[in-house]
Amino acid sequence: MRRLRKVKIVATLGPASSDYETIRGLFEAGADVFRLNMSHGTHDEQRARYEIIRKVEEDLGRPIAVLADLQGPKLRVGTFAAGAADLEEGDAFRLDLEDKDGDQHRVCLPHPEIFAALEAGTTLLVNDGKIRLKVEECGADFANCTVTVGGTISNRKGVNVPDVVLPIPALSEKDKKDLEFACSLGADWLALSFVQRADDVLEAKALAQGRALVLSKIEKPAAVKAYDEILEVSDGIMVARGDLGVELPVQNVPPIQKKLVRKARAAAKPVIVATQMLESMIESPMPTRAEVSDVATAIYEGADAVMLSAESAAGRYPIEAVKTMNNVAEQVEGDSTYREVINSSRTFTAARRQTVADGIVAAAREIAETTDIAAISCYTQTGTSVRLVARERPQVPIVALSPVTKTLRKICLTWGVQAIKSEEVGRFKMAVVNAVRATRDFGLADEKDQIVVVAGVPFNVEGTTNILRVAPCDERQIFRTEPE
Repeated sequence: MRRLRKVKIVATLGPASSDYETIRGLFEAGADVFRLNMSHGTHDEQRARYEIIRKVEEDLGRPIAVLADLQGPKLRVGTFAAGAADLEEGDAFRLDLEDKDGDQHRVCLPHPEIFAALEAGTTLLVNDGKIRLKVEECGADFANCTVTVGGTISNRKGVNVPDVVLPIPALSEKDKKDLEFACSLGADWLALSFVQRADDVLEAKALAQGRALVLSKIEKPAAVKAYDEILEVSDGIMVARGDLGVELPVQNVPPIQKKLVRKARAAAKPVIVATQMLESMIESPMPTRAEVSDVATAIYEGADAVMLSAESAAGRYPIEAVKTMNNVAEQVEGDSTYREVINSSRTFTAARRQTVADGIVAAAREIAETTDIAAISCYTQTGTSVRLVARERPQVPIVALSPVTKTLRKICLTWGVQAIKSEEVGRFKMAVVNAVRATRDFGLADEKDQIVVVAGVPFNVEGTTNILRVAPCDERQIFRTEPE
């Protein structure tokens, strides 16, 4: 079950992928992380999927990460007497708090917090931007608008407000219940929607209490502007291009994606590129050439993971979609241009190196690429040292060893990592021996090879990465020469 690629694949589970055979098939096809979308399905349905994931994990002997994606506050218009209304460019249209069915001239927008933030000139986007309204006049309970892009507006369509930071928390009451449910279930990661500021992330982390890592979805212009502060307090990032492409001009999304990925990598925090990656495979067994190129671009940029949404959750070809993504990744990473691009971007990450651990992992990568080294092996309690090694994007495999199952699951999202359960060790010699055995058992080396071992003394203490050792894969040599 060893992956032949470094980038990870996140697959969303849903109606098309809720039974044991399909979930196991998705993992065997290449999925490393399973996403539970809390916007859809009941807690009982999500619990059943989670239990199947853990059964697959047990049966195959490989750690699997679970990402619970919180819905976030959904801003929607009310209902219409006729179910819908046709708006034409230049029409006057009013949004208000009056709780009655709408018509061609007005509709309820049951979110007073939106009106509190509006001002003349603000743009409102309805139904994923298909309808655009410009605010001409507004107050505490209304907004008189002009239709700048017309179309049919129907019951409960979503509303986006790209121009302002809304005084709305990222966590709704539903999200708080879902967060607690996901943490009690055992989810490894929480994806936080509608992030606008660093405080949104801190609130989620306070509720999670360390039970799961928090990944911020960047899908608002406000989040792009406050990205450095959000990145600082987040455990990971998702470039959620769906809403981002609604609230910003679509041509702005590719350069923003590159910037977000590069900064997340420099901070040694995993970053997922998501949304519409193989969208046509919801209905077709083959993707478009443009979709394949989109996946490849994210891999060339050095993203930790690429994600499937409806393709694996509700599509007709979930396993084929994962296989396609896996095949694209293997092909891209085998291209000499890929290594050139990855190496050239390393100068950006060098500016983040400030600690002994930073120096250790940089040296590990340098040694591995200038001598005959089969793999870099890391002992870790929390996964921090592994993420630092992954930031360097070494050519050789990264083997993460930990006695902590939860840690192994969390780092399944990290680029290039093969996560392996290890017993606790108290002596450095046994750490080296276990690293050698795991690397050989996993088919990454034989007795004639050497590996780099990164560890910290004292063992089993967080944040003590301070040793780098080049070790032979012949255990007899280790017992003869390795100090205690």
